[in-house]
Amino acid sequence: MDEQGRAHLAADQPEFSRFLGIRMISADRDEVRAEMTATRELSNRNGVLHGGAIMGFADNLGGTAATINLGQGQATTTLESKTNFLRPIRIGDVAIGRCVALHKGRKTMIWQTTISRGDGKVAAIVTQTQMVMEWQARD
Repeated sequence: MDEQGRAHLAADQPEFSRFLGIRMISADRDEVRAEMTATRELSNRNGVLHGGAIMGFADNLGGTAATINLGQGQATTTLESKTNFLRPIRIGDVAIGRCVALHKGRKTMIWQTTISRGDGKVAAIVTQTQMVMEWQARD
């Protein structure tokens, strides 16, 4: 797949990412960057970005990164995901995600997403394993 095809895949985000308000910044075979505003709809009872929203953000970046690296007829799914929450992201702030490859194999890929707050401090680190599989869409 050429660079234009990869750019199209990165831009063609699923509905869930639009629901979260994820905005792609850049994407290539080795790094995906995006941002997401912490809104009241995505908050927890303490008035900060919900951990599930943070994990959804990171999972979307890891899935996008893996998809950009797939071959013809392949798809990806998350096998495992681990999140370290370090700092809160307050409502109104912007979460900035940077996803990089730790391993890109034939059957699995491991991606690490660092999520920072608007002040540049790291709020969460997510490491996930993506499985590469042969896939045919159902009619």
